[in-house]
Formats: sequence, structure tokens, C-alpha cells
Amino acid sequence: MRNRLCLAVILCLVAISPWPGPLAAAEQVASDVWIEPATGMEFVAIPGGCFMMGNDSGGDDERPCHEVCLYDFWIGRYEVTQGQWKAVMGSNPAKFKNGDDYPVETVSWNDAKEFVKQLNQKSTGTFRLPTEAEWEYAATGGGRDYPYAGGEDIDAVAWYDGNSKGTTHGVGSKAPNSYALYDMSGNVWEWCEDVHAWNAYSSTGRTNPLFQGHGFRKVDRGGSWFTFKGDVRVTRRDRYNPKDKSSNLGFRLIREP
Repeated sequence: MRNRLCLAVILCLVAISPWPGPLAAAEQVASDVWIEPATGMEFVAIPGGCFMMGNDSGGDDERPCHEVCLYDFWIGRYEVTQGQWKAVMGSNPAKFKNGDDYPVETVSWNDAKEFVKQLNQKSTGTFRLPTEAEWEYAATGGGRDYPYAGGEDIDAVAWYDGNSKGTTHGVGSKAPNSYALYDMSGNVWEWCEDVHAWNAYSSTGRTNPLFQGHGFRKVDRGGSWFTFKGDVRVTRRDRYNPKDKSSNLGFRLIREP
């Protein structure tokens, strides 16, 4: 659980903020879905609101716990799959080629950006990687105080080193979170748009933040089949060179309004 100071600040902000508060937003279950026709990717409408991002009891780069407010956005219900990657790129870079419904992995941040470019040329929609703030807001179900995306029972919601048996698994095979999003904890780490910095949370604004400051490593979130339970926490941040590829690195997308 995130620390009690963070929760106390949330309750205070709900009372004074003109935005929809995180506790109210968390009670909303997104029902609007848009399906990308070329790949079948499902995008879920996430209602905007404010929440407390970060964790004062977590790693140094998870601090300080701070208020973030986001506009409405659409996010992929699942991680991008191998079948969807093949439909756009014509190849399959994954190490674990166990089926088209498995997450694509062994893709760098640069690869993910090229996928976005190609998809935007083929599709009627416009897509991008999520910001860190969008990712964490969606993973927490709008600010719910859970350690993992969907609750406190890691085995119910995530594939990690304690149950994965050394491989990825088909997307959506664990329980979803309150926004009906799957695998935001575990399976594969998910690339975000942001540059990683240890002081990023002290260097961005309150509304729709995106850190693009100094630094070359890119943020990835959510943990993977390879990581221990502490790394699949919703506030946990990790970072890789944008050229790095690994069998535990994948991504999901945002659809622009």
C-alpha cells in the first residue's frame, strides 16, 4: 500500500480541487471502447481527473508523491500483441513466439515509436505512447490505493517471476483493474514517452505532465514476467536506453481524441 501521508493529502485535495477527485474518478468504470480496424486493438475511454502520483515510501525516483491532473484519454485495453505487431510491421521480433495473443517483446523504445508511425499511416486513428502520468493513472484505476494494477493480490492480476514459469503469457489472462485494463502489472514492462530523471516529479507541472528534460533513458512501467513482486508495483519506475531490446520489454498505446 502507498503510505498514509499520500492518502491524507488525497482526501484534502478532493475537498478543495475543482477537478473530479481521484476517489470519485476511481468509482467510474470506463465503458466506452473504440476498436482500431486494421489490428483489432481495443481502446478504453478513461475519464480525466486528479490523483496523487508517486510513492513517498518507494524508490528515490518515485518521490515526491504529488498531485497530477489529466484530461480524458483513451488507452489500450491490452499490451500490443505479436499478431498486431505483425499486422503493421510484417515481422515478429518476439523471443516467446507462443501465439498472436501474446505481448510483443524484444522491442526497443525506438521500435515502438516506429510501430506508432506505421500504424498512424495505416489507421483512421492517431496513436502514441502513454505519458508516465497517463500510465499510472490508468493502472491505478484513477487513483486507487492498491500496490498492483487491480488490487492487492499479485497472483490474481499479474505475471511475474513468482508465477510466470519464465515466459510471457497471453494478454488478458489475469484479472483486470477497475477500468477493465489488463496486464498493467506484470507480463512485460511497458515503454512510456517520458525521459527518465530522478527529479522528474519535481520538474513537471500539475496538468498533463510530460518530462522531456535532460537525459537519454526512457521510462518503462509495470514490471514483467521476469521481475520480482516489488517491481510490478504501480508506482515503480524503471528506465532503459531507447535502443535497448529485451524479452521483458513491450508497450501499449494511447489513442488521441
